[in-house]
Amino acid sequence: MRFARRSIGRSIVAFALLGVTGCGLQGHHGNVPEAPMDMSVTVVDMPADPRLQAALPDKYQQNGRLLIGTDPTYPPFEYYNDDNTTIIGWDIDFATAVAQVLGAEPRFIAANFDTTLPGLSSGKYDLSISAYGVTAERLEKVDFASYLAGGSGLAVAAGNPEELSLTDQSVCGKKVAVQMGTLQALTQLPDLSAECEEAGKPEIDVHMYPTQSDANLALTAGRVDGTCADSISLTYQGLLANNEFELAPGPEYDPQPTAIALPKGGALTAPVAEAAKQVIDSPVYDQINAKWHIPDSAKISPEEVLDHSAITD
Repeated sequence: MRFARRSIGRSIVAFALLGVTGCGLQGHHGNVPEAPMDMSVTVVDMPADPRLQAALPDKYQQNGRLLIGTDPTYPPFEYYNDDNTTIIGWDIDFATAVAQVLGAEPRFIAANFDTTLPGLSSGKYDLSISAYGVTAERLEKVDFASYLAGGSGLAVAAGNPEELSLTDQSVCGKKVAVQMGTLQALTQLPDLSAECEEAGKPEIDVHMYPTQSDANLALTAGRVDGTCADSISLTYQGLLANNEFELAPGPEYDPQPTAIALPKGGALTAPVAEAAKQVIDSPVYDQINAKWHIPDSAKISPEEVLDHSAITD
């Protein structure tokens, strides 16, 4: 996922597709089309767990709220509703359910993606949820509680006129738009570009943009050949795109967990992870997935919430 999903270095645009997202911090979201939520799905509230409430540090028991950082430019995970004020999405519903288990009120704070983890480390947020891909580098700086799993894909113009794929070096020498700070930008595109060089082919021409909407416009305007992001977001965006783009063929690239980020070694990690397990083990998890069109293949088990043993780079 930013990814998924998102590491710390260079970056691929997490799903630069249509201009479906605006400049999140400035509230310019009038061009965001209505998202294809399944409004027939009712997401029920999670019951509070007194045991986990008691396990929270005193300040959370006293003020009863959790400050949650998020970058609202990434449908279906987090983005502004058509009122340009309310942040909605899969991550928002899941974090709300986790907060309900903890008996706390979630307060979502909009931020640029590449400032969310530093803001977490500085204490600006209690936790952050923004489709983070779990990486070894990030695990050195923050704790994670996973909630989905998936890999990256490549969005291309309708009909894939350049016959591009992430798995056959066809992107070598091509222009790929990316949002700064994403996992795809920080590690995946650089790795793919290095493979191009080793094969005697030109590097990928990475075009970085500060917001997802800028990258989206680059793709639809024909300034780039494709955009890389987690395949879940690309699939969802296809529901909004009126066939202006499609997911390039081939298997998902570099599947990995997507997770909530928490201060490293902090007192919130254990109760938040346990609350996430309860949500995943409840009907609410399937309800949220159904509402936002998340495929069953992306689901994880409660046992996988804190299992990051397979993350090696």
